[in-house]
Amino acid sequence: YGATADEFHYDDYAGLDVKGKIVVVLRYEPSGLAHHGQTRHSQLITKAINARNHGAKALIVLNGKLGEGEQDLLTRFGSVSGPENVGIVMLQVKNAIADSWFQAAGKTLKDVQEQINATTKPASFELPNTLHVSLNIDVETTRATVNNVLAWLPGQTDEYVIIGAHYDHLGRGNVDSLAPSQIGQIHPGADDNASGTAGVLELARLLAPQRRKLKRSILFIDFAGEELGLLGSAEWVKEPTRPLGKAVAMINMDMIGRIKDDKVYIGGIGTGSTFKSVLEEAEKEAPFKVESSPGGYSSSDHTSFVTKKIPVLFFFSGLHSDYHKPSDTWDKINSASAARLLDMVENVTLELANAEQPPTFQVVAEEKPLGGVGGGGGYGPYFGSVPDFGQVDNGVKFSDVRPNSPAAKAGFKAGDVLVQFGDKPIK
Repeated sequence: YGATADEFHYDDYAGLDVKGKIVVVLRYEPSGLAHHGQTRHSQLITKAINARNHGAKALIVLNGKLGEGEQDLLTRFGSVSGPENVGIVMLQVKNAIADSWFQAAGKTLKDVQEQINATTKPASFELPNTLHVSLNIDVETTRATVNNVLAWLPGQTDEYVIIGAHYDHLGRGNVDSLAPSQIGQIHPGADDNASGTAGVLELARLLAPQRRKLKRSILFIDFAGEELGLLGSAEWVKEPTRPLGKAVAMINMDMIGRIKDDKVYIGGIGTGSTFKSVLEEAEKEAPFKVESSPGGYSSSDHTSFVTKKIPVLFFFSGLHSDYHKPSDTWDKINSASAARLLDMVENVTLELANAEQPPTFQVVAEEKPLGGVGGGGGYGPYFGSVPDFGQVDNGVKFSDVRPNSPAAKAGFKAGDVLVQFGDKPIK
């Protein structure tokens, strides 16, 4: 299985020298390794990095045992998450091809896999020296240039409030689709994030008559590339079209179209010194059951602004079972409640635009890391670095480091590049 799982006392590479060789591995992991779902050792990216760290030249992946009525189909290119290059060549072959290699060693693929699964003990072996594989792989990467879309409503000064949302979604689905069997179908993204995009347009319409009347200007931004890692917002804060120092606050709307039971989530209220009182005032005009959190880090575009010490507010109507699926369609949008929420966002914007003193940025030390999507087990061990998703040739660049986190205590700062973790190099 290509796994080195110290916590389970299991190592497929024990006693083997694979330097400069090609390793053949099964998908998934031994059935006895975990009792509740798959562990990280089942992931293709983990197998690839492990093979590379053992000095292997390339990796060949097999499906192995198939379920009832299941065909030996190769994983669709681009359907597995991971970086573009982990420093090792990786490809797939069908079971029938690999079985001929096993037979040359006097074994069968089926028997070897059943033996490992029955005992949860490795059964790795070297194929005969007569077997050689010649690989020639060309990867053609398709790239496109996309655009953030901006509009400027001038006020009486050059200070400004940002109202933003991301307008991209998943297209026909990809590794982020939560309906893997429906990859290839259009994922409309009505709530994520046509709702926020429509919100930006509607607020622009509502606020346009205030041209030159507000103390501060308003910058409306629809971001591209959020689903690929906050790319549009991260690029804008790196090369802003207006001086960043003049931005007093950023308001982000990501999924505001499915308000249920009048419940609304607002994040980032601890990042601005005046946010609590501003929101309390706005709530009087548009009453909702508000659940708030002080921190400004999460998986949406306002995070790019927190890393630049700009106060942020994040408006969100909550997760639902259609998230990142083709079923996120327009007919499920609660437009009446979304319009009421926009009244609240408008009031917050007007308050921030006309306030005598703008909010000052406050660092929020989170007591514990946020869990993963859907309140599951989160992302595993917590380090506290916030990644910069731009291309780095070697290592992982940090756009920020969370206060009081292990990374912060170790002395890491924004802009640092982590090239090794313990004895593990990071490519």
